[in-house]
Amino acid sequence: MTEILTPRLLLRQWQADDLVPMAEINADPAVMEWIGDGSVLDLEETADAIERWEEEWDDEGFGLFAVELLGSGELIGFTGLSVPHFLPEVLPAVQAEWRLGRQFWGQGYASEAAQAVLEWALQDRGLEHVIGICRTGHEASENVMRKLGMTLEREAVDPVYGFPLNVHGIDLTEYSG
Repeated sequence: MTEILTPRLLLRQWQADDLVPMAEINADPAVMEWIGDGSVLDLEETADAIERWEEEWDDEGFGLFAVELLGSGELIGFTGLSVPHFLPEVLPAVQAEWRLGRQFWGQGYASEAAQAVLEWALQDRGLEHVIGICRTGHEASENVMRKLGMTLEREAVDPVYGFPLNVHGIDLTEYSG
């Protein structure tokens, strides 16, 4: 599996000792507020999610990286690419995703990691277009998407929860990093 190094982060494969810190991130109501119906995930649900993320690497040739803070080696969340099966109207699309622990918000880590993923998507995966999906009103994610150069492409509705969604996108042949 690929590893990506940025000035402050290591994007890497999942390790057994990532489960507990990722479960702690997923158990924080503030982190999960804008995801799905806002429900937190417990240890077992996080383990199942990591297993699905690892399977996507095998199925698609890309997936979600564990994001480690250089220097401390601390897991701060994830970033990467996935197929947004939950929103069939955008398929066949690939989305950039990120989720960080609350103590790591507002420090530019999400943008730094996602920019590295977009460069990897273009250079190593040969993707021409990547989208980002967030619930309408989630300003922090909207800000990261703007920093990445993504623009609003369409509005949608989450077919399970009924929340309005914004779908942003970027043509990677025009991506400047």
